[in-house]
Amino acid sequence: MNLKQIAKDTAKTLQSYLTYQALRTVLAQLGETNPPLELWLHNFSSGKIQNGESFIEQLLREKPDLALRIMTVREHIAEEIAEFLPEMVRTGIQQANMEQRRQHLERITQVVDTSNPSLHPEQQATSDQNLDNLSN
Repeated sequence: MNLKQIAKDTAKTLQSYLTYQALRTVLAQLGETNPPLELWLHNFSSGKIQNGESFIEQLLREKPDLALRIMTVREHIAEEIAEFLPEMVRTGIQQANMEQRRQHLERITQVVDTSNPSLHPEQQATSDQNLDNLSN
């Protein structure tokens, strides 16, 4: 396991995601201030946002002002979340893992319960009645 490469890949993925979030923010702003430009940017970005850096490069060639705006918003978002992101990721993964394990345990327990005939409700009710009869 190459942790350094995993960190680089994760950073690249996060960078592209922050580019996507910055694009969404700029699109929302343009929707209020310049709907034709918002439509143009929406159409331009369709299918290109998977790789944030490639998207920015293409946009710089077409409309540098929009690319610079998205880069500024992306940088601002990164600065705002950088402080608490690592802890949120760790906590989120721990909680998700715990939930996945809980659900898995419930599934395998239900499989075991349904395969054990002594735990079927009808038989349990009969067994309870027999115990009540013995105590009377």
